[in-house]
Amino acid sequence: MAQRGLFITFEGVEGAGKSTQIRRLAASLEEEGVSVLVTREPGGTQISERIRELLLERRHHKMVSTTELLLYAAARSQHVVESIVPALEEGQTVISDRFGDATTAYQGHGRGLDLELINRLNRVATGGLVPDLTIVLDVPVKVGLGRARRRRRRMDRLEIENLEFHQRVREGYLAIAKEEPQRVVVINSRRNPKRVHNEIRELVKRHVTA
Repeated sequence: MAQRGLFITFEGVEGAGKSTQIRRLAASLEEEGVSVLVTREPGGTQISERIRELLLERRHHKMVSTTELLLYAAARSQHVVESIVPALEEGQTVISDRFGDATTAYQGHGRGLDLELINRLNRVATGGLVPDLTIVLDVPVKVGLGRARRRRRRMDRLEIENLEFHQRVREGYLAIAKEEPQRVVVINSRRNPKRVHNEIRELVKRHVTA
């Protein structure tokens, strides 16, 4: 039976540079012969991707916060069972663009929903699965949103939220990192992407050998 793979998640506000750093980390690991699954939330499976469309489509502006929370949980449950756990059991390293911490940051700190409720719901949706390492790419909200707007022609339903919402999300991520320093590491992603990647790569190496 294969040794369980490493589960790494990337988090951060919009425009923090997650996609770039995930690509770089996956490529460097694959060059070393590591089998890598790159996935995302919401998404990662056919069902979860359909839920993603519901969640991020701008015309769904009437969606209430509790509906949003439950849809994220549903997408995560499918993602964990169908994609993440089988890959980990096969010994693959799984790198996910967002996971349960995103719900705590966005729906908890951003929307103001009950954090204990979110924690319970996350445990149900994940079956108790917790990332081995979570990297929070931190950038000032205005900088991140500026990046996102330059990158996309059309912002999604969450990206168009006001600045105060995104600031609460950032503060939420920093609070999570303070509560779980052994799992969650904050990295300044305003710097040169190559420097950020090198720091992430060293962090992952230390985590593997720890």
